[in-house]
Amino acid sequence: MKERETFIERRDRKKEHINFFLKSSYNNDNYFEDIYLEHKALPELNIDEIDTKCIFLGKYVDYPIIINAITGGTEFSREINKKLSKLAKEFNIPIAVGSQTISLYDEKSRDSFKIVRDVLGEEGIVLANLNARASLDEVETAIKMIDANGIQLHLNPAQELTMVEGDRTFKGIRDNIKRIITNIDKPVIVKEVGFGISSDVAKELYNIGVRHIDISGTGGTNFIEIEDLRNDEIDFDDIYNWGIPTALSLLQCREIKDDLNIIASGGIKNSQEIVKSLVLGATMVGISGEILRHLLEDGYEVAYKYLKGTLYKTKMLMLLLGKKNIQELKTAPFKIKGKLKELS
Repeated sequence: MKERETFIERRDRKKEHINFFLKSSYNNDNYFEDIYLEHKALPELNIDEIDTKCIFLGKYVDYPIIINAITGGTEFSREINKKLSKLAKEFNIPIAVGSQTISLYDEKSRDSFKIVRDVLGEEGIVLANLNARASLDEVETAIKMIDANGIQLHLNPAQELTMVEGDRTFKGIRDNIKRIITNIDKPVIVKEVGFGISSDVAKELYNIGVRHIDISGTGGTNFIEIEDLRNDEIDFDDIYNWGIPTALSLLQCREIKDDLNIIASGGIKNSQEIVKSLVLGATMVGISGEILRHLLEDGYEVAYKYLKGTLYKTKMLMLLLGKKNIQELKTAPFKIKGKLKELS
């Protein structure tokens, strides 16, 4: 097993991830274009009747959207998290912090995560985040640090294997997840980081007690590319297309069990992809890269405008489907076409 990185190395890596995220250019397809929803010209609804509220982790939120895990651990990350938290508070939606591993060993970095709870206050929904290899004590520390309503345990073997300083051993993670679920009193969300969760993996997770998964399929931030840009030893560009497209992962996982709550993420950029995710069975939809790019390249006001417009268009599309709330939206018929039909 590799030696643990110093907090300085981890801090520098987090900075590099943000920089290389902005430089990354390879785009996988999340395959939502292959989901067809039929327009209803006679909806018999007014736009002010459309209700996007739903319950997530026992609390009402105004939209079934999560600002998903992005960053933390540096002063630069603190400012990003502060602005993302303002967006979450403005629209009353949950937010997940980035991996808190650095904060377990560097107390000075903790403020970059705590700022999220500071901005949202007691009523906001905040998710902690650690690698699924984390110990029970580390999980409890991460949750307590930000008074989290739940924790994301991320699975990232593809990223680790591309990373020069990454892990190379992955045995025992399933048992570790089970141990955590059994011993903490907060919801646990098992999350990929951009390569998708298959039906078989979802079944394995369900069988050990997992009731929340974030599929995080291909189509968004590509950590093989990002780590490749940091790696001078091996060229990984021939496997940039590795992974399960988000729409396909969602179609597979929706068949597992009715009480398996699925968060759809992975290249979700617009209102159509949000609506299609919910129609396909997602409980919530996670957005990260698109918000981050607007925030870093154009500033808070543009990120705010993007999110406000996306949420309005989500309501608009619900009306154009004749569905006045999220529960009705989940009953909307859909058709699968193209490559996605072949794969599914």
